[in-house]
Amino acid sequence: MREKIVDKAEEMFLRLGFKSITMDDIAKELGVSKKTIYKYFSNKAALVKTATTRLQEEIDDTIREIKSKNYNAIKEEFIVKATFKEMFKNAKTSPMYQLKKYYPEIYTTLKNKELCLFKDCNTDNLEKGIAQGLYRKDLHIDLVSNFYFSLIFGVFESDLYSHEMQEVMKVEYEVLEYHIRAIATEKGIEELERQLQTINQFK
Repeated sequence: MREKIVDKAEEMFLRLGFKSITMDDIAKELGVSKKTIYKYFSNKAALVKTATTRLQEEIDDTIREIKSKNYNAIKEEFIVKATFKEMFKNAKTSPMYQLKKYYPEIYTTLKNKELCLFKDCNTDNLEKGIAQGLYRKDLHIDLVSNFYFSLIFGVFESDLYSHEMQEVMKVEYEVLEYHIRAIATEKGIEELERQLQTINQFK
């Protein structure tokens, strides 16, 4: 039952938002009493923490699976982005923005964990891209990784951008293109243009 509760909560939180969904809503969807949910979770914040932690684990596993396919570095970045777009296609508002606004402690914990994974994955991608001749050899990898992370999380944290999920994904693609153009060789730019042509076919 605990897993069913987390499954349903994760799906509803993403689709309808962390703030608007109540324990009553989740109980109703599951066809159980609210008391049953409280048997496993002392309050809504505890359920949000469990659901978002598991979502992050699912994202981490997905990224590792993609990286195991040995795509070239630029194609790998676009496949990760496309996978996220599909994963969050039913979300109306950026989950990270919602967490920051309504559950800041959970947001901070997730962001810190995400920073560690991001740096590992991005460093691996940069090193692979350099070895493949797609990224410049003179890159300062730590700085480039930090720049990219700052840009990505700036989208979630700034009020300069819409927090509607579809708009967030559009901006993230723009950030990815901006990032790759800044570090790519001529060969890398050619691969970038191929990837952009592919995603533009599906707009």
